Amino acid sequence: MYLKRLSILNYKNIREAELSLSPKINCFIGNNGEGKTNLLDTVYYLAFCKSHTNTSDPQNITQEEPFFVLNGTYESEKDFETEIYCGFKRRQKKQFKRDKKEYERISDHIGLIPLVLVSPNDSNLILGGSEERRKFMDGFISQYDKRYLNALLAYNKALMQRNALIKAEEENDTLLDIWEEQLALYGEYIFEKRTEFIAKFVPFFNEFHASISQGKEEVGLTYHSQLQEGRGLKELLKEVRQRDRIVGHTTRGIHKDDLDMKMRDVAIKKIGSQGQNKTYLIALKLAQFDFLQRIVQVKPILLFDDIFDKLDAGRVQQIILLLKNNRFGQVFISDTNREHISEILKLTGCEYHLYTVEGGEITLFDQREQA
Repeated sequence: MYLKRLSILNYKNIREAELSLSPKINCFIGNNGEGKTNLLDTVYYLAFCKSHTNTSDPQNITQEEPFFVLNGTYESEKDFETEIYCGFKRRQKKQFKRDKKEYERISDHIGLIPLVLVSPNDSNLILGGSEERRKFMDGFISQYDKRYLNALLAYNKALMQRNALIKAEEENDTLLDIWEEQLALYGEYIFEKRTEFIAKFVPFFNEFHASISQGKEEVGLTYHSQLQEGRGLKELLKEVRQRDRIVGHTTRGIHKDDLDMKMRDVAIKKIGSQGQNKTYLIALKLAQFDFLQRIVQVKPILLFDDIFDKLDAGRVQQIILLLKNNRFGQVFISDTNREHISEILKLTGCEYHLYTVEGGEITLFDQREQA
């Protein structure tokens, strides 16, 4: 599946744009702050029903405008077209439609358009807290496992209820029993699926990292959870109930899980250079692409947002070589350096569209159609 046409109205600094896109490579060139990331964010939004950079929809509307609208036409490998519409007006409910039919629940759309984004914000996976790494796992698994997404939503609801109860002045052990039962039910399922995912995912990650770094670095990726102790979550929650009342939040559960990212058996955030960190992250995301593709049997859309900076020429070339083969489908690339991108496009030999972005205005600069 690829994005054939994209229409944007009043999204951040992009007041209006109508694009007919290449099924292979689409590049967007411009200085920082001109709208390249915003353009890629619209593609992300149509897949995940939210912005990658903003959680607040009112902030995504162009300043002083009352609404934004995104419209994407997708074509499958069997030439079947699907239209996805998103509209949001200030102080009103967001609308998401597939072929003009509105979703009953927006979460039902997740997974229809597989997509992987590689961006500078990914550095938070290494440098940020455990919440960032859980989001990576959860967002990934939710793209191919609806039951996982529903379990995650139910777990978070139960967690919110338990936290409210343990903060209350009046103790209510009966209600706590009910919500702890829910936490255990959904939490243990999520733990099982995360464990299964990491076991299958790590070989993909190792393969891509070895390819990009040319085997020069030894890295690791390990999943950690309190449930690995072998005790049930219900038992753990009962054990810490009084302590949790003192601290005011739930201290046991899968919301404390983490991923251990290492290089040479040391946390990569302690010893990795900018280039090594970026190599680790790009390998992580390309592995995500390949893993997801094999599960859903559809090539995800791949977004590269300004990621070639801080990489040496050898590593950039290895990424380009990966893009040249038929392993990948539609790719979006943003960069500040036109000469750099022109060289990349020349080396791939693929069909492409090259756009310039200035002040939210997007203009087709050059294109090469498939021979």
